[in-house]
Amino acid sequence: MTKAFQAVKNFLQSLDIALVLICLCCSGISIICMYSFYVTGARDNRALIVQVVALGLGLIAAFVLSAMDYEVMAKLWKLHAPIALFLVLLTFFIGEEVAGADDKAWLNLFGITTIQPSELLKLSFILTFSLHLSKTGENINRLRPFLLLCLHGAVPILLIMLQGDFGSALVFGVIFIGMMFVAGLSLRWILAGITACAMMAPLIWFFILPSYLKQRFFVALHPEIDPLDKGLQQYNGRLSLGSGQLFGRGIGSEDLYNGVPEARNDFIYSYIGQTMGFVGCMITLLLITLLCVKILMTARMSYDSMGSYICTGVFAMLLFQSTVNIGMVLCVVPVIGITLPLFSAGGTSVTVTYMAIGLVLSVYRKNKKDLMFN
Repeated sequence: MTKAFQAVKNFLQSLDIALVLICLCCSGISIICMYSFYVTGARDNRALIVQVVALGLGLIAAFVLSAMDYEVMAKLWKLHAPIALFLVLLTFFIGEEVAGADDKAWLNLFGITTIQPSELLKLSFILTFSLHLSKTGENINRLRPFLLLCLHGAVPILLIMLQGDFGSALVFGVIFIGMMFVAGLSLRWILAGITACAMMAPLIWFFILPSYLKQRFFVALHPEIDPLDKGLQQYNGRLSLGSGQLFGRGIGSEDLYNGVPEARNDFIYSYIGQTMGFVGCMITLLLITLLCVKILMTARMSYDSMGSYICTGVFAMLLFQSTVNIGMVLCVVPVIGITLPLFSAGGTSVTVTYMAIGLVLSVYRKNKKDLMFN
């Protein structure tokens, strides 16, 4: 028994405890918000239960992944990549649409709950692309290796776009760009990419983007022009955000405004502003900032490129999702269905985010061990 306790103690000491505590603080605020939803008129406590269970499962998954070698996980791509892709492809045939979503991107698990396979694909993509980049090495700026890397990145992006989840497709795109940049992509390829995007923008706008997304762009900056339809969520979200003033109306308060559609999901930041005020919003931003900084610090301490690429992918994913989600609430970007990591309701999102943190912890543990013996 003593040996077991000592093994657990040694394992915990090898972890980045500060990173774990930051994540737990984020989840703590989320669970408090879910509780507030429940006591102020939610139909049931399902969201609260799911969030607590997802936290537990996520922590277990994070610790398990942190104990594994990330290089081994990346090299097992023949196992996890086909499974992730298969689950996403299943949504084209038996996918379900959940409340507040515009696409059938979820799978029903025997009526118990639903999962969003694109979240699992993010993890698999970060691992497989990290492996691809590490094998490419300094040849990244040669034409053939560069095109193969672009093909690798295009597969999940195009697949998710065909699914109709344009928000998640953007997340994959940002992960791809961030990891390519850190890998040493030359300025000529960056400029070529910017030029290609500028040339494709009209094509995407006129022939690819659905009409409802175009309308969201029009009302994003001025939701008051259509406050009862297309601008409803952002207009009410902005009102909810500001109604909390400095310290908020309080968790479980009887005078909370519940007119924001899907406030527990994409617009959780507006609910934090309403219940916890400006102070709560600043604490949330501070936690997200600390989370991203800690991940970047782990990327810098990594002695091998693959570890740096994995941390960069997780960093790009969390930073972009947080920026866009808060931007939606502040009415500076259109609503595109991106959650606030660790804060928004959603079992798959929370669990996968903790799994991504587990990958970062794996990089931290391995390189901390190397530092001790060098």
